Amino acid sequence: MSQVNPFEVAQEQLDQCAKILDLDPGLHAVLRVPMREIHVSIPVRMDDGSVKVFQGFRVQYNNARGPAKGGIRFHPEETIDTVRALAAWMTWKCSLVDLPLGGGKGGVICNPKQLSQGELERLSRAYIDKVSPFIGPEKDVPAPDVYTTPQIMAWMMDEFSKIEKKNQFGVITGKPLIIGGSAGRGDATARGGLTTIREAAKEFGIDLKNATVAIQGYGNAGSFAHSLFEELFGSKVVAVSDSKGGIVNRKGLSAAAVAEYKNRTSSVVMFPNAEPISNEDLLELDVDILVPAALENVITKENAPRIKAKISAELANGPTTPEADAILFNNGVHVIPDFLCNAGGVTVSYFEMVQNFYMYYWEEEEVYERLDKKMTKAYHAVLEASKKYNINMRQAAYVIAVSRVADAIKARGWV
Repeated sequence: MSQVNPFEVAQEQLDQCAKILDLDPGLHAVLRVPMREIHVSIPVRMDDGSVKVFQGFRVQYNNARGPAKGGIRFHPEETIDTVRALAAWMTWKCSLVDLPLGGGKGGVICNPKQLSQGELERLSRAYIDKVSPFIGPEKDVPAPDVYTTPQIMAWMMDEFSKIEKKNQFGVITGKPLIIGGSAGRGDATARGGLTTIREAAKEFGIDLKNATVAIQGYGNAGSFAHSLFEELFGSKVVAVSDSKGGIVNRKGLSAAAVAEYKNRTSSVVMFPNAEPISNEDLLELDVDILVPAALENVITKENAPRIKAKISAELANGPTTPEADAILFNNGVHVIPDFLCNAGGVTVSYFEMVQNFYMYYWEEEEVYERLDKKMTKAYHAVLEASKKYNINMRQAAYVIAVSRVADAIKARGWV
């Protein structure tokens, strides 16, 4: 694991923003730390009859603007600092797209790949049992994240409903459609990101029909982005990669063919009629649009000077280091920062909450329409702030998000 402490990075980003805003020291102090942290020990009966105790967390970073919102991760290397950082970023993300929500995040230290279906269900229910006093539709609404699924969300929602002795569909988002999930949730992150790319292309005079694209990372967001580039814009995706390596074909790669091949072989590597390319070289390709959709810290001060794309659209969390940000900004690369670019997922999660509250569910088209409106408005607000303060897009996104949370804190009289 990287030695960089993610929570220190999150605090540093906030500190930079506080300087630009000349934020009141008291407000700054409140925003630097989580409002509440819940640490729980979770005993689970394993299939062999033994009992194993798992460690779990829930961090509610700030709820000045509304109930906390954020995913639950099941990961063997989960740490409280990662959860703190992600809860902070969720606070800014919800604020940036102007959702009436705060930020939260949860995690359990476990390896779900080594658990049976029964053990996974018992762990999921036991986690909710432990944190149930602190969550609920009007307090804190979890969602899926790394290694958690709609099925896990269904068990968690059911467990909370049992505790409350009534159906509580609104306690969790990312549920299966049959029990209160929202249409349009599957590709929401990628679709929201492509809306911001469309707006950036208009701003910088890029014809998306003739644009070339490279996508690093071929999970949910990356693979959906590939098919949506074809479907919505007719753009040519010339390179894609996953953790095992990448492929490039200047004539373009078919989303359907690559997806089918990856499903069959578990990687895009060795895809026919394409040349191999490393993840590192993919980032430096001469393309119009680069989409980092994999890991954090892949664009650094070392490779940033060699990035040739006109737009870097961050579907991944934290793919660009602060030093790289400054280099890209000076070189005229337009970065659409992660907590703007990938906010489509939480936006549709919020729509799921709304639908749960009033027990009326929208058609997919309505979800997409509302998502488009939210993302378009957020992109232009960030672009405007970037021009106004002459700062990069990430700093501009922070300025908007932090201002809104700070204003809510002041209005409530907390500081």
